[in-house]
Amino acid sequence: MLSILLPTDFSKNSINAIKYALEFFKYQKVQFYFMHAYRNEFYDHDELVSRAVFDDVLLKVKTASENNLKKLLQEVEELTPNPRYTYHSISANNSLVEEANEIAEHKNIDLIVMGTKGKSNERHIIFGSHTFQVLKYVDCPVLAIPSNYKNTQPKNFLFPTDFLIPYKRRELKLLSILSKSYRSLIDIIYISTSNKLSIRQQDHKDFVKDALIVNKVNFKIINSKKVDDAIKLYIETNNIDMITMVNTQHSFLEDMLFPSTIDKVSLGLDIPLLALQNTTRN
Repeated sequence: MLSILLPTDFSKNSINAIKYALEFFKYQKVQFYFMHAYRNEFYDHDELVSRAVFDDVLLKVKTASENNLKKLLQEVEELTPNPRYTYHSISANNSLVEEANEIAEHKNIDLIVMGTKGKSNERHIIFGSHTFQVLKYVDCPVLAIPSNYKNTQPKNFLFPTDFLIPYKRRELKLLSILSKSYRSLIDIIYISTSNKLSIRQQDHKDFVKDALIVNKVNFKIINSKKVDDAIKLYIETNNIDMITMVNTQHSFLEDMLFPSTIDKVSLGLDIPLLALQNTTRN
C-alpha cells in the first residue's frame, strides 16, 4: 500500500493535482493524507491587527481550515468512490514545509503530490514558492502537476542522470510502480560529450537497471554540453509525459530549479515532474 500526502490551499491548481492523483493511482491501494497548513494564512489575515484579537483570528482560521478539509473529503468521496482508497485529513497550525516533513516521517509517506502553483499562480514563473519549498526542503519524493494538466496515463517517462550518485532503492521502486501501472517506457539518458562511463558510473547504472528490472527501460547517451537544452529537446521530440529527476546537491534538478531567484527558472516544464530526493528513509 502506498501512502501519499496531498497538501492543499484549496486553490484551483491544488484541486487539479488532487484529482490527478486520485485518477492516476486508481489501480493501487493508497492511503491519502489531505493536509492544510494554515500558519502563514493566519499571520497574513486581514483581521490580525493586534495581539488582542490573536486567539479569535486563530480560531477563525483553524475552523475554516477544518471545514474546508471536511468539504473537500466529501467531494472526493463522491467523485472517487474507490474501495482501494483510504482518506485522512490533517489541519495544522504549522508551515507547509515543517508539517510536510513531520507527516512524511511519522506516516512513512511514499510520495507528495501537489500542483506546481498555488493561489498566486503568477504566469512568469513555472513553480510557485510553496512548491519550491517542498521540493527543496522536504525529505520525500514529490510529484508536481502543472496547472490544468489532465493526462493521467503517461506512456513515456524521461529520467536524465549522470550516474554519479548511488540511488536509493525505495525511490527507484516508486518510479517502477508509477511506470508499471501504465506499462510506460522509461528513457534513461546520460548527457555527456563522452560515451565512456567510469567504474563508479557503471555500477550505479547496473543498480538502476536492477531496480527497474520489471519495467521497459531504454538507456541512451546524448552527446551534448548543454544539459538543460538537451533535456528540453528530448522532451519535445519524444512525446515525454513525465520527467523524473533526482534532487541532490549539484544535480541536474538543482541546477535547473534552484537558480538565484525563482523567476529565473530555465526549465519550462508543462509535464509532471517526479522529483526523487534520494534520502535514506525506512
